[in-house]
Amino acid sequence: MRAAFSPAARTGAFVAVSLALFCIQLDFFALNLAVPGIAEEFGVTASAAQWTLSAYMLAVGCCFIVGGRVGDVFGRRGTLLAGTALFTAGSVGCALAPDLRPLVGARIVQGVGAGFVFPVAVSVITNVFPETTRTRALGAAFGIANVGTALGPFVGGGFTEGPGWRWIFWLLVPLSALSLVVAYGCVPDSFDPGAPRQLDLAGALALVCALAALTLAVERGSAWGWDHARTLTLLSVAAAAGVLFALRERTARHPLVDSRLFRNVPYVLVTGMGSVGNMGYAVTVFVSTLYLQQVRGLTPIQAGVVFLAPAVLVACSGPLGARLSGRLPPTVVMALAGAAAGTGMIMLSMVTAWWLYVVVFAWCGLGLGLGWTFAGVATQRVVAPERAGEASGVLLTFLVTLGGVALAAAAAAITAMTPQRTPEAAYDAILRLGGAVILAASAVVTVARRRPAVQSGDRDGDPGGDRDRLPAAGSRTTHGRGTR
Repeated sequence: MRAAFSPAARTGAFVAVSLALFCIQLDFFALNLAVPGIAEEFGVTASAAQWTLSAYMLAVGCCFIVGGRVGDVFGRRGTLLAGTALFTAGSVGCALAPDLRPLVGARIVQGVGAGFVFPVAVSVITNVFPETTRTRALGAAFGIANVGTALGPFVGGGFTEGPGWRWIFWLLVPLSALSLVVAYGCVPDSFDPGAPRQLDLAGALALVCALAALTLAVERGSAWGWDHARTLTLLSVAAAAGVLFALRERTARHPLVDSRLFRNVPYVLVTGMGSVGNMGYAVTVFVSTLYLQQVRGLTPIQAGVVFLAPAVLVACSGPLGARLSGRLPPTVVMALAGAAAGTGMIMLSMVTAWWLYVVVFAWCGLGLGLGWTFAGVATQRVVAPERAGEASGVLLTFLVTLGGVALAAAAAAITAMTPQRTPEAAYDAILRLGGAVILAASAVVTVARRRPAVQSGDRDGDPGGDRDRLPAAGSRTTHGRGTR
């Protein structure tokens, strides 16, 4: 039996989680526009400064699954506090970094903290709020996180042109510290009572090796060359470690990832569609940033202002997804979001008038934002609360890893096309291809959900009943520090 919590306790947990997610999203999307400023200040190449992004992606991508499972096994409150503290300390280190290497090191600390915070934050909401209000709380939390996503380019561009890129991190320090204080005082502890207090360390090591090698290859492949020995070696290591992880999880007594999760049809469909949607989101932001600055000739801060158009609808996508989840099956919402995003990306490549570009860009923000946000909400509906961290960690790993793959592919494609085409034509081609892929994925989800469910846990036809409980045991929750 899970304890019932007072409205004040739930509000405190919601504030702590939402603020932490806001900081993580703002940090990631703001720093993209600061890379040229970092390179100029430290006197390094743009490729070297890109390590501030690559190192973060490497750290955060490796920690989602491990962080989610650590929270389920050892306690979500402690994991959330540790992750938020690491993120705050990393932000201070970034703001004070005297040169590039300490900055990259601090970004790794930030990434590890974010990798533990994100999946645990979602599972905290899942376990603290009752089922009647859980979906709305998740949607609102993701909506606040999306505000950080949307404001990131504006904040990054403004600080880079104004007081300097370090102020991105100085802004994060008090906000993340406030989240830490509120979490310490308000977030109750919860964990999976059916899991032993131990972690599959061998599986975790294999997983981290696989994700680290894959992420590094994807992030740096375009700079090194896709046929370079370093890139090929990393891809080989990723494949070998991935096979070892799969074999380990089949034989481990207490696996890091329960294989039954991938037999949960609604979970697989939502995760797959969410991953495709996030790939589209990453590509659209990347291509639009280049288009606005290189083709339209806007400064970083002017481009950031244009990004405010989709910002409003991206921020609304969380609450909208929560409302839709109570009326439609998750896969239907994901298919509709994909259809909106796909058509929006294709239209974005065709419009020329400024006002129409802004309108279509905003429409893209709604569809793409709803896709990845609703994936986070919906996956919590189709698994048992005690496995919430694991499910969230797996989802986030797919979102981030495949988003990085999409970015690398888009950058490589643009480089390959620009000798024969103008930059604008290359950007348009990427948007059309991305839109077509998302529309195809929406069609696949629509067809797949009409097939008969292969297990009793899949009840996608019931808007309120999508749950495959991995094992069915009530999540144990305690106030404050808690005891077991």
